[in-house]
Amino acid sequence: MQDLQPVAGGITAPRGFVAAGVHAGLKKDKLDLALIVSEVPATAAAVYTRNRVKAAPLLVTAEHLKSGGARAIVANSGNANACTGERGYRDAREMAAVTAAAVGCEPWQVVVASTGVIGVPLPMDKITAGIEAAAAGLAVEGGGDAAAAILTTDTRIKEIAVQLPLGGATVTIAGIAKGSGMIHPNMGTMLCFLTTDVAIEPEDLKQALRTVVDRTFNMVTIDGDTSTNDMAVILANGCADNAPLTIEEHAVFRNGLEYVCRYLARLIARDGEGASKLITVEVHGAATEMAARQVARAVAGSNLVKSAIFGADANWGRIICAAGYSGAEIDPEKIDIYLASRAGREAMTAGGEPLPFSEEKAAAILKEDEITIILDLNQGAAAATAWGCDLTYDYVKINASYRT
Repeated sequence: MQDLQPVAGGITAPRGFVAAGVHAGLKKDKLDLALIVSEVPATAAAVYTRNRVKAAPLLVTAEHLKSGGARAIVANSGNANACTGERGYRDAREMAAVTAAAVGCEPWQVVVASTGVIGVPLPMDKITAGIEAAAAGLAVEGGGDAAAAILTTDTRIKEIAVQLPLGGATVTIAGIAKGSGMIHPNMGTMLCFLTTDVAIEPEDLKQALRTVVDRTFNMVTIDGDTSTNDMAVILANGCADNAPLTIEEHAVFRNGLEYVCRYLARLIARDGEGASKLITVEVHGAATEMAARQVARAVAGSNLVKSAIFGADANWGRIICAAGYSGAEIDPEKIDIYLASRAGREAMTAGGEPLPFSEEKAAAILKEDEITIILDLNQGAAAATAWGCDLTYDYVKINASYRT
């Protein structure tokens, strides 16, 4: 990771990409339609929600990406176009057709995404006008507006771009994401759009994305809910003109992609609905990476752990309990638990048994806005990290009136 250089520009930082974000009228007064376009055909790959109920835009996108390529991504917020029957499919296909006509490509080269309220038909007059306005405003400088236009209950834009040497060239990897509620492993309510100017074979791109998503976005949990529209999509247009990647360089690319997705995953967790604290769960000493992931996700997703963190209560019993029901083969008599933040680090248990600890110091650690829970299983060398947030009163308030 040492050769990674953060750069400005967001989703359009890689060569050959332009974007725009406009107000189409799906929301009262915020940007709500994004368009991202590669100026040349791009290799494409995607990972989708595992919810059996899948929105029409996701199904249309999956059909389109069977080709392994794409030129454009169109995404609206404010309306999920989910559970809208045959009309929903027609509307998603029309979004692709209108986008294709506006940017000069084929409909099957368009990724379609929507996010927002479920069960409401799209106002296609507004969508069409919005796509045409976005196409007219496409620019290298449009990445920030595109990042803003995909947000729902998010409170902040989530974007990043990095450069690294690869295949005799300098390549750029960039991404934007949205996600604040209904977040859980297996791609729960989030959209992530990634761009890169690296030249890479379709199967290699697909494998890299799947591996990285499992280590990043599928390690984020806000509230245990997984929605209907979620996807992570990457376009690689080859404009960096790099030489074919070696096996070692594929690993370098994957590391760069993981850095981008990890950064975005952490932002999603930090921006959880109503959240006041970011929770990072580090699991070390696991027998396998899968076991480490299971434990990390269980602890990060425990409502009792999240509530204790909100109340700055060092109730480590909830942590070891979550580890125990995670499904991983663990030995509770070997587990060490620590709490850490900018305020310090405090050991809670050693070998599964309680340690005398300072309640005052533990409370000070938990009052910080970023807390790390560390579990050493002492069973092997594998590790994993998960991210989540505390559970606050505001989460209930937000979701009690989501449609209004």
